[in-house]
Amino acid sequence: MWLLEEQPNGPCVDPPCTEGFLFSASVFDREITRSRFQGCLLGGAVGDALGAPVEFLSLAEIRERFGKDGITGYAPAYGGVGTITDDTQMTLFTAEGLLRAWVGEASGGIGDVPGVASRAYLRWLLTQGIQPAFHRDVLSGQPGWLYQQAALHSRRAPGNTCLSALEAMLKLGEPARNDSKGCGGVMRVAPAGLFVWRRAGQRTPQDAFALGAELAALTHGHPSGSLTGGVLAVLIRELADGASLPDALSSAKACLSTRPDHEQTLLAILHAQALADSGVAFDDAIARLGEGWVAEEALAISIYCALVARDFRHGVVLAVNHDGDSDSTGAITGNLLGTLLGAEAIPPEWLAPLELREVITELADDLSEFPEWDLGIDPADAALVRRIRTKYPGL
Repeated sequence: MWLLEEQPNGPCVDPPCTEGFLFSASVFDREITRSRFQGCLLGGAVGDALGAPVEFLSLAEIRERFGKDGITGYAPAYGGVGTITDDTQMTLFTAEGLLRAWVGEASGGIGDVPGVASRAYLRWLLTQGIQPAFHRDVLSGQPGWLYQQAALHSRRAPGNTCLSALEAMLKLGEPARNDSKGCGGVMRVAPAGLFVWRRAGQRTPQDAFALGAELAALTHGHPSGSLTGGVLAVLIRELADGASLPDALSSAKACLSTRPDHEQTLLAILHAQALADSGVAFDDAIARLGEGWVAEEALAISIYCALVARDFRHGVVLAVNHDGDSDSTGAITGNLLGTLLGAEAIPPEWLAPLELREVITELADDLSEFPEWDLGIDPADAALVRRIRTKYPGL
């Protein structure tokens, strides 16, 4: 059942209909949770990999190369097939940063989530061959498990705003000092929704919105660049809780509407919903929403594709066949549909060759299990504590 609690700033949304939900926040089913968490991260990576070969092609060029149906399966990109881009790289570092913040707090630290997430993003910056101007101690002798994955040390067309904002970051956890609303903020924050849903306390849609927006704002200073991150985090949190996508959107819009300068993002979402109900041809509808290079367009295209999708394959194929930022819209659509439908909905032929599939799966499983880790003063399993603190040092 939906747990409606009065929050400090009031409830985000009226209780949505829960009829037909598999489970909700009050009922924890380990296997369903694992499937949805894996579906979110693997689905995002699959969409990213599908869009990677066509990221900088127009729809006409995509069809000229792959036929009238466009790209419908993996094609070579970055020296391989099923290869991810910076979208998935940064999503993984988001997940790692959240887990490291929780480990730090559970081990007696302060649990500074934005600060620890900033350090995670700075470690990603190092994988791109760039030293931050400040905070050069981000490895601190404890690089953690994710940084040591050699395949992540590869440039996959990273966004200029992410690179420049992180390189110049003066204070950990501080919002970026720019006016960018590129999609590089929203495309990486899906783990925030999973993290908020699974942790104890501060797990409402409002909490998810705040965290998603805060993480996106670390690199993108325009309101639409950060508020879209809040929306995506709420959507993922609600889908993880068993909501339908329309109900999740209602919750996200309610949270968004309380924020200053929300109008641009809200209008983009409403446009996506209207087109999904309109019967307009898929290609035309996506073109009306934009190209996805900016945050509200990428979010709107992804919401549209998820709303009209017959299944995971259909939605993600729609999301990568257009004139714009195909890997980012593919990734966000994959996050949404993967969480909604579970990992079993992802075509096996897309999962098998996916780069870093085992790493992505392991991170998803850790996100689904971290509240069960006993890291207190007198833990039941000392070996587990050592393993977790080595894997996710709390800083």
